[in-house]
Amino acid sequence: MSDELTESPVEEPGDTESPGSSDPAQQLEAVTAERDEYLDLLQRVQADFENYRKRAAREQERLVAHAHERLIRELLPILDDLERALEAAERHEEAQLVEGVKLVERSLRDALRKEGLLEIETDGPFDPHFHEALLTRPGDGADPGSVLEVVQRGYRLGDKVVRPARVVVAADAGDA
Repeated sequence: MSDELTESPVEEPGDTESPGSSDPAQQLEAVTAERDEYLDLLQRVQADFENYRKRAAREQERLVAHAHERLIRELLPILDDLERALEAAERHEEAQLVEGVKLVERSLRDALRKEGLLEIETDGPFDPHFHEALLTRPGDGADPGSVLEVVQRGYRLGDKVVRPARVVVAADAGDA
């Protein structure tokens, strides 16, 4: 019984030389081809990783924006209530209450502004991308299609409308 192991050459990926070949030019060519295969594979893995990193960053930004939007949607009714309380207090001339509510409203508006909330402009013509028309009525000299009155303020977060401004629009002369 022999304890000798017979060794057979193991072929590696990209190994194109024949066993026992000793030509240096062929060996160099084989090693160069193998190097090129590994370099190509490395470049593909690097590109895939870069694409993954960019995709993950976009997803993270989307999740953060969604969280901000949800928070702002929850806070907007509070802001509306403060506005109504201010209007009621001003009608009854409750000076201290008015000042206290104004302070709270200002603080809330500042906090929301820091989060990127912007009020939608309502001066000028009706824009269906930013306004929701609740009524139309004669405009008493206002241009047809212009905003006459704001029923409820609208807001946007960056480029996205969180809530359109609810408005009354001046009717065309023929619609009155």
